[in-house]
Amino acid sequence: MSTILRTKDLTKKYGSKVVVDNLNIEIEEGEVFGLLGPNGAGKSTTMNMICDIVRPTLGSVEFYGKDFKKNRKELLSKLGYIPQDLAIHGRLKAWENVELFTSLYGIKGAELKKRIDESLEYVGLTEKKNDYAKTFSGGMKRRLNIACALGHHPSLLIFDEPTVGIDAQSRNFIMEKIKESNRNGATVIYTSHYMEEVEAICTRIAIMDNGKIIAIGTVEELKKMVVEDTSKITLEEVFLTLTGKKLRDY
Repeated sequence: MSTILRTKDLTKKYGSKVVVDNLNIEIEEGEVFGLLGPNGAGKSTTMNMICDIVRPTLGSVEFYGKDFKKNRKELLSKLGYIPQDLAIHGRLKAWENVELFTSLYGIKGAELKKRIDESLEYVGLTEKKNDYAKTFSGGMKRRLNIACALGHHPSLLIFDEPTVGIDAQSRNFIMEKIKESNRNGATVIYTSHYMEEVEAICTRIAIMDNGKIIAIGTVEELKKMVVEDTSKITLEEVFLTLTGKKLRDY
């Protein structure tokens, strides 16, 4: 596998507060790479820097071996970002939301219509395509949010806590769609503070706390950092050992 994304000494400071501290990660093509950590760990800031929404104080991001900042226009077309905060317009219909975001990449005419229909079908919203987004449930809004990021056929999908505040059925639907996208060839970065989600879908996991990556590896590799017999420990217990925090603390 080839490296699709690399961060070099990625750092973000707000005044004297260091939010992301000297982050160095490499993500291989075809992975589902999980970023696990509590609220405030720096996960969303990291994703925003990768997408060039937030400029780093120090460091850089490479995408397909190219500096993201210097090749922004070219590389953005290969990236699909599903933010934690909903990026949809309530006064637009479902298909109009997908049209708005997909057309930003220069897609027009019959091809645009085809991709709108494909995206809405993929997230199970075809029958709701003419409904206004403001009438949708929380889970449906999350699904529409995903559809808006898919229309330009990105090769790297970044999901920043996409299941926050939704019901179990919608959460399971989104998790299955992430796995399906990966099977269809997309590389995925998935951030969460839900241990079971990360463990269920991610091929490799980085544990982040206080702006730093404190451990990285497969579930089995992370467990071996703590005990020899990995059958005797859960990922949650690994997290507690490495961070001194329990899930109920955040």
